Amino acid sequence: MNQQQMMRLKKMQKQMMEAQENLENSVFTGTAGGGAVKVEVKGTHEVLSVKIDPEAMEDDIEMVQDMIVSALNDANTKIEAESQKLLGGFGGGMGLF
Repeated sequence: MNQQQMMRLKKMQKQMMEAQENLENSVFTGTAGGGAVKVEVKGTHEVLSVKIDPEAMEDDIEMVQDMIVSALNDANTKIEAESQKLLGGFGGGMGLF
């Protein structure tokens, strides 16, 4: 590996670490039941909050539980999409090997 390739690799590594840090510090909102349930999840998958519309409590508890699971899955899908967007490009294109 020559000097130029090593410099490009270090630059890419720094950019990747910054992108990972930004992702981890981002907050993603997942919703279900037409907004009856909203969750906030950090990019690290840490659940920050769960908000349930009081009207949703008029439904049976199993439906509300399902909406919470759906909202969490929605937020996690958004985290994965953002992760691919931010970090997916680092997998190739360096021409090092």
